Amino acid sequence: MTCFLLKKVLVLLYNPLIISIFTSVKKRQAMDEKAILLKTIEGLNASIASLSATNKKQAEQNEKLQARIKELTAQVAWLNRQLFGRKSEKLRAYDPNIPDLFADEFAGLQHQAEEKRDEAVGKIEKESAEVRKQNRQNRKMIEDLPVLETETIEPTGVDLSLYRRIGEEITKVVKHKPGMLYVKEIIRPKYALKDSTMLPPAGQKGVEIAPMPLMPVDKCIADTSLLAEILLQKYEYHVPFYRQIRQYRHLGLKGLTESTLDGWFKKTVELLKPLYESLKKEVFSCDYVQADETTIPVINRGKHKAEKEYLWMVRSVMEKLVIFHYDMGSRAGSVIESLASQYRFKGYLQCDGFAGYETAFKTNPDVRLVSCMAHIRRDFEHALSENKKEAEYGLTQIQYMYRIEHCCDKAGLSFDGRKAKRRELTRPIMEAMKTWMETEGIKYSPQSLIGKAVSYAYTRWDNMMRCLEDGRLLLDNNLAENAIRPITLGRKNYLFCGNHEAAVNMSVICSLLATCKAHDVNPRDYLKDIIAQMPYHKKSADEELLNLLPHKWKLQHPESLLTKQTVESAN
Repeated sequence: MTCFLLKKVLVLLYNPLIISIFTSVKKRQAMDEKAILLKTIEGLNASIASLSATNKKQAEQNEKLQARIKELTAQVAWLNRQLFGRKSEKLRAYDPNIPDLFADEFAGLQHQAEEKRDEAVGKIEKESAEVRKQNRQNRKMIEDLPVLETETIEPTGVDLSLYRRIGEEITKVVKHKPGMLYVKEIIRPKYALKDSTMLPPAGQKGVEIAPMPLMPVDKCIADTSLLAEILLQKYEYHVPFYRQIRQYRHLGLKGLTESTLDGWFKKTVELLKPLYESLKKEVFSCDYVQADETTIPVINRGKHKAEKEYLWMVRSVMEKLVIFHYDMGSRAGSVIESLASQYRFKGYLQCDGFAGYETAFKTNPDVRLVSCMAHIRRDFEHALSENKKEAEYGLTQIQYMYRIEHCCDKAGLSFDGRKAKRRELTRPIMEAMKTWMETEGIKYSPQSLIGKAVSYAYTRWDNMMRCLEDGRLLLDNNLAENAIRPITLGRKNYLFCGNHEAAVNMSVICSLLATCKAHDVNPRDYLKDIIAQMPYHKKSADEELLNLLPHKWKLQHPESLLTKQTVESAN
C-alpha cells in the first residue's frame, strides 16, 4: 500500500514536467516542418518563375517563327505567280456598288478622312460599259503598200462553163524584197584654158574644177544613207556590227571589216555630239522632267569581263525630249545632281524611290521631287498574297486616283482644270490614305510585304502629293520607263558595250532616236538629213543646232512624220 501511494505521489509530482517536455518536443517538430515547407515553397516558386520565363521566351520565338513562315509563304506564292500565274498588275474594274473594305475600321481622324474620301469617290464618273470592237488591223497595216504582184488561182476539176462568176475572195500577204547597195558617181568635170599662153581671168586658175561637197566622214566611201543605216541597225533594230557586216557582204560590199565599220560609226557619233549637247541644254531648260536609270554591261579590260554599269535617262515631259547620260557607269546621286547643276535646272523632277535622288536634292530648293505612283502600287500588288485585305485597300485608293485622271483625260480638261479636279477629288483620297498609313500601317512588321509597301509609300507620300500643285504633273514615271525599254531590248542583242567610250556613244545616238520616237519623226529620214548637214554646223551657234533637233526639224519636214494608226470603235 505504501508503495502504491508513493508511486501516485511521484506521478502527481512529475506530470507537469512530462507535459512540458512533450509540449516542447511538439513545438520543435512543428517548427522543423514549417521550415521544410517554406523551403519547398521557395523552390516551387523559383521553378514556376523559371518556367514562366521559358514559356515567354518560347512564345516570342514562336511569334517570330510564325511571322517568318508567313513571310516565306508570301514569297513562295509570289514566285509561283511569276512562274505560273498572271503577270498583269491590274485590279478589277471599279464598281461603286461594292462596299468600302474599311467602312467601320477607324475612328477619329481616320473616320473623318474616310468620309471626305467617300464623298470624293461618289463624284467620279462611271466608266461606260459599252464593249469596244476593234477594226481589222491588217487592212490598215498594208493599205499604203503598192500591189506589185498578182496571182489568180482557178478551181480545178470544175467545168466553168456551167458556172457564172458572182464575186471573189481576196487574201493579201506581205512579201519582202531584200535591200540593196549601189554606187553613186559624183562626176566633177575638170576644165583648163584652151590657150596655155593666156593668163587666167582675175580670181580664177588655169585649171578649174568644182569643189567636193563636204562629206560626213573624211576618206570614207560610205554615203550619209549608209552611215544612217549603220546607226539605225545598231540602236533602233539592235543588230550587232558582226551581223550588219554579214548583211552588207550579202548585198555585195566585199571586204568590209568590223574595225572599218566601227571607225565609220565612231566618226559619225563624233559628228553628232554637238547636237547631243544642244539636246541636253534643251531638256534641262524645261521645268518638269522625269528621270530613271538602267543597267548596261560594259567590258572591263583590266578584269577581262563585263561589269554592270548604269545609264541615266532624263525626259522633259511637256516638250517630249529625251537624253541618255553615262558617267563612268556610276549610279550615285551625284551624277544627276551634277547634270542639274551644270545646266541650272529648276523645277519638278519625277523619279522612282531610289534614295540617290533624295540625297542629291535634299538641300536644293530649286529641284522639287515628285514620286511615282506606279512604284508605290507595285509594292501593294506584291503584298496581295500575304495580306489581301490591307493590300486591296491600298490598291483601291490608288485605283480611285487613276480613275479621276481617266475622267480628266476623257473630259479634255486643261492643266488648270485638272489641277482643280485633283484638289476637289484626289486630295481627300490622298489625305485619307496617309492617315490610314499612320494609324493602321504601323501595326505591321517592316519585314512583311505589306509593311514594306506601307513604309515605301509613306516615306514618299509628301512628294507624291505634289501632283496636286500642278496639273501637268503625272501620277507616275511610266514615260521614263518607256524611254528606257529599247535599251533593255538592245542589251539582249549586242550583249555589252566594249568600253566606257562605247557607252557614251550609245548615249548620243539613243538620245536622238528616243526624241525622234517621242515626236513621231521617221528616224531614217532624220539621220540621213542631219548627218549630211552636220559637217556645215561644226562651229554653229546653239540656236542653229536647236533647229536641227527632231522637235524643230520636223516643222520643216512634215513628210517625215510617222502617222499613228487610230483604232475606231465599231458597233
